[in-house]
Amino acid sequence: MTDTFPTSVDIDVIQRAIPHRYPFLLVDRVKDIVPSKSAIGIKNVTMNEPQFNGHFPGLPIFPGVLIVEALAQTSAVLVSLSLDLVGTGAVVYFMGIDKCKFRRKVVPGDTLELRVDAIRGGGKVWKFAGNASVAGDAAAECEFTAMIDRRQG
Repeated sequence: MTDTFPTSVDIDVIQRAIPHRYPFLLVDRVKDIVPSKSAIGIKNVTMNEPQFNGHFPGLPIFPGVLIVEALAQTSAVLVSLSLDLVGTGAVVYFMGIDKCKFRRKVVPGDTLELRVDAIRGGGKVWKFAGNASVAGDAAAECEFTAMIDRRQG
C-alpha cells in the first residue's frame, strides 16, 4: 500500500484491514477510495445470511443497525488504508452515531452502496457522514465517529 494507493480493494485486503469475519463482515468490496476523504463500500445482501432467520420470518429485511455497521466497516477500511495500517493489528472502533435515518427496506437480492465521507480525520478520532443506497434509492444516512487503537495484539 505504500507505493501506489489503491482506488479499489477486494475481500482479501478488507480482511487484512479490519478484524471482522463471518457472520459480521458486512463489506464485500470497497471502491472509489480517496485517501483520508471518502470511499464506497459494496454489500451484496443474500438470503443465506443468518439474520434473516429471525428478522423477520417470511419477510426478510436487512436490519438497519447492520446497515450502519456496514457503513462503519467501510470507514474503517478507508482509515486503515489511508494511514497505512493494513496488517499492523490496529483496530478502528465505532464510537458514536448521530442523525441516523432509515429511508427504505433492504432485502435479499439488493446491493447496498455504502458511501462514507470524512468530515474530520487524520488523527486518532475521525468523524464521517454515511449514506447507504440501493440502485440510487436512499436506504439510510447518518453521521458517526470512530477511534483508532494502534496497539497490536
